[in-house]
Amino acid sequence: MRVARLLAAAVLGYFLGTVPSADIVARRVTNGRVDIRRAGSGNPGAVNAGRVLGANPGRAVLIADVAKGFLGCTAGKVVAGELGAHVGGTAAVLGHCYPIWSDFDGGKGLATSFGQCLHTFPVAAPVDLGLAVGVARVPGLRRPGLVSTAAASIGWLAMSLVWWRRQLPNSWGPRPSAALVVANCATVAIVASRFVTAHRRGQPDDLALPERDDGPHASDHQKSPKLAPPM
Repeated sequence: MRVARLLAAAVLGYFLGTVPSADIVARRVTNGRVDIRRAGSGNPGAVNAGRVLGANPGRAVLIADVAKGFLGCTAGKVVAGELGAHVGGTAAVLGHCYPIWSDFDGGKGLATSFGQCLHTFPVAAPVDLGLAVGVARVPGLRRPGLVSTAAASIGWLAMSLVWWRRQLPNSWGPRPSAALVVANCATVAIVASRFVTAHRRGQPDDLALPERDDGPHASDHQKSPKLAPPM
């Protein structure tokens, strides 16, 4: 029965993660004219959505993607307890990165993994966010998205190991256990695999792209993201 509950937690988390937030927002905002997977960096995530569609659509995608990770943990916990929360959260990141509906080609999972962090390791969330934002703003980085993600991931994993070994308080999250470390390692591996895929495809770093400019002096390229191909 325990294995069945954990499997259910994984299935629920995965399918929550497959909800194509960026695609849905892009279609609604542009009436289907923009394919977010062919515009900007080509990544169906919050940063690229903000670059291509504007700040408010980008925020909508960010909130939805974070919610997927958090709800994946919540569903997993309801079904299989604290271990289920870790399984459901990691599965949600897997679903976001490798959704069955899009030929297993999804986003990078950063916001969804942050939702997982908020649920299962909330004490680390401010540090994780601070590292990501702070490192991304260091001038001169050729791939700020990659470097900031690596820094935040290392910090997240190091904290989870320390919190488990020393049994430190975890705010509203579950008691730190080996499952926290294993789940976080699995999530980092999934996210890293998407960065490797993006590099092999020659896709640009999301944070290395220019900011969207909707002002009167914006270039035609900035104002006109790639349109979806006719069906």
